[in-house]
Amino acid sequence: MNKTPKASIIIAVGPWNSYLDESIAHCKKLNYPDYEIIVLPDEYEGIPLEGVTIIPTGKKSSPGYKRDLGVQNSSGEILAFLDDDAYPITDWLTKAVEVFQSDESIGAVGGPAVTPPLDGIGPQASGLIYSSCLVGGTYRFRYIPQARREVDDYPTCNLLVRRDIFEAIGGFDTGFWPGEDTKLCLEITIRMKKKIVYDPGVFVYHHRRRMYKPHLRQVWNYGLHRGHFVKRFPETSFRLSYFLPSIWVIGLLTGWITYWIHSILFGLYLGVIVFYLAIALGTALLSNPYETGHPDSGQLSFGDNIKLRWYIFSGLAATHFVYGAWFIRGLLASHLPEEQSLRD
Repeated sequence: MNKTPKASIIIAVGPWNSYLDESIAHCKKLNYPDYEIIVLPDEYEGIPLEGVTIIPTGKKSSPGYKRDLGVQNSSGEILAFLDDDAYPITDWLTKAVEVFQSDESIGAVGGPAVTPPLDGIGPQASGLIYSSCLVGGTYRFRYIPQARREVDDYPTCNLLVRRDIFEAIGGFDTGFWPGEDTKLCLEITIRMKKKIVYDPGVFVYHHRRRMYKPHLRQVWNYGLHRGHFVKRFPETSFRLSYFLPSIWVIGLLTGWITYWIHSILFGLYLGVIVFYLAIALGTALLSNPYETGHPDSGQLSFGDNIKLRWYIFSGLAATHFVYGAWFIRGLLASHLPEEQSLRD
């Protein structure tokens, strides 16, 4: 690899939006000497943007197709995939290239995608839910900076891949979304036998969905695809942590039957629910907005602080239920529609 290999930033997007404008503005401020920015919206009728290659793809193009097309029109040795609602810190590319150059066996690099500090209460709550132990679990490092480690599955909101590895794999070659990144990472680690390294310095900010409907729509999409991927990509999806919300949903919906079986069993059922709610409440009360970049919770008004805690408490319960239910649906589905919009 060259000392300063050229990087191609590839951003797949549906309709053009203000988050994308923000992302492009921050990309232009990167302190890396050699890179290009390629944006693939559904449509574009605006004026040309200096330093940005814009490739309209049509409204029915899947994210995987968009990213593959972006690669075909790029010239970088490093392919830097970024979501339209994410934006990097100034040394994002510099840090990532340092990781690549530390070990030739590293095929891809990822880093934390942190909720921006000025986002509203709803998106902040969504970020804190994802980064909580109850939801993020062992994957909390995706949402808050944690120790460097090797991973085998990483989202494309902040993922950089060596071009030669990407081309050897054949690209994303899938219309699944979310989930195109799972297939890509599986190919990198299993087929190419390369490492994927997470480094906290490869840092971007990532806007979250608002509570409740947008957040839960994203959750059910995650659950649906992960459930289906248990059968399709078991190497990285057949894991107990992905099944736990579904086990909870089944227990919650069937445990009431114990009322007619034995009072002790029914009492145990109610006790488990109370214990779960207590843990969720404790998580909400102890959540630290600093973890996702939010200003000190002490700077929030009393009303906003209460609202944030309520969103987290209720959102945790709703997130587990929705994910668990749609995971089961994905697990039972014989196939999923392969073409999905970035707007979903």
